[in-house]
Amino acid sequence: MLNTILVALDLGDFSSYTKVQSEQVIQTLQQLQLRSGMKVIFSHVVPANQTEVDVVVDRPQADLENFPHSQVEKQLQEYQKNLPCATGLEIVMGDPSEEIIRLANIYNADLIIIGSRGLTGMQRILLGSVSSQIVADAPCSVLVVKPK
Repeated sequence: MLNTILVALDLGDFSSYTKVQSEQVIQTLQQLQLRSGMKVIFSHVVPANQTEVDVVVDRPQADLENFPHSQVEKQLQEYQKNLPCATGLEIVMGDPSEEIIRLANIYNADLIIIGSRGLTGMQRILLGSVSSQIVADAPCSVLVVKPK
């Protein structure tokens, strides 16, 4: 039985590709039979090497209003609005796969839902695959949403 679902979204550059990918992940989440006793945690990881701001964002009391990626928080809040269950937000900095696995452990997630960039060949070798790393190391089941 699913009680806690961690939804990992890549909203970093707000490109049309990441927007479509995130929408596909949200559509997949909505196809699950969510009920009032469940909790869905929406998360976004700001890669540590892509920010020059030294802000603590992995604590609930962090002031995200001054965080340069407040657009991300607003988008995550939009996803929260239409769900019939409890929700939460996590915006953290660090290595995406490590942080998603850390959040899954903190929240004792039963399922992680993540999108796949669909990388193959050399791109996958050079850029790495966050979803593959999470599938390998996650403490729970992982649902990878492939691009359509």
